[in-house]
Amino acid sequence: MITAERDTVKQDSENKTGIARDGEHGMRVVNLSAWYGPVQAVRDINLSIVPQAITAIIGPSGCGKSTLLRCLNRMHEVIPGGRVGGVVLLDGQNIYGPEVDPVRVRRLVGMVFQKPNPFPMMSVYDNVVAGIKLNRSLPKSELDDIVERSLRQAALWGEVKDKLNVSGASLSGGQQQRLCIARAIAIKPEIILMDEPASALDPLATYRIEELMGDLKERYTIVVVTHNMQQASRVSDYTAFMLAGDDRIGELVEYGDTNEVFTNPRDKRTEGYITGRFG
Repeated sequence: MITAERDTVKQDSENKTGIARDGEHGMRVVNLSAWYGPVQAVRDINLSIVPQAITAIIGPSGCGKSTLLRCLNRMHEVIPGGRVGGVVLLDGQNIYGPEVDPVRVRRLVGMVFQKPNPFPMMSVYDNVVAGIKLNRSLPKSELDDIVERSLRQAALWGEVKDKLNVSGASLSGGQQQRLCIARAIAIKPEIILMDEPASALDPLATYRIEELMGDLKERYTIVVVTHNMQQASRVSDYTAFMLAGDDRIGELVEYGDTNEVFTNPRDKRTEGYITGRFG
């Protein structure tokens, strides 16, 4: 149950559904729709997110990419008027079930936002352990280990190991984004959602983030929203193309292996978008 601690989640799920082992967690989206008050943003999305792989969500502005992403960890309902219909299965359990604690969902499905958002009044060290301190108290030796592990996984340890007490906001833009990734993985999520994580960064910092994503998929399932076609083709294993129709409601047009989607799309609209004829 997602209402329990993470270890209990795994034990219960294995007993009931025979779900994947640690590091093999995926999601399944079934008939998902989302609204902002009376305005529908996305309609009837069906999508399987493959474990330990990178799934890119692409499409023109306004097609519902970020809305769909926020639905995957129940952040959409935090927006005033935001509501969701349909099912999102995490390890076989519907995260929108009445018994599910949304806070637990957000611990298991972390989020990295478009603009780096380290807590400005906190040090690098405190930024990494912020989520942990909200949930439990640990000895400093354990926190030290978590900080080093998380920063190493985020490819940042070598650059900040002597700056752990400086403000996270004092780092460069690319370093701040990797700090936010370290903060997300410190609580050991099963899935990491990234919303345009490199759009505010220079080419070198973008390259570091893309390289990091490739490393992280060895441990985590990653879903990334990107407007950059080249980035999607470089980093992702699977690609979902979304498009809004004349009614301005986003729908899933095509989903599949990234190489197939980019070289041999099944839908003419996908081909038109990828080749730049619209969007």
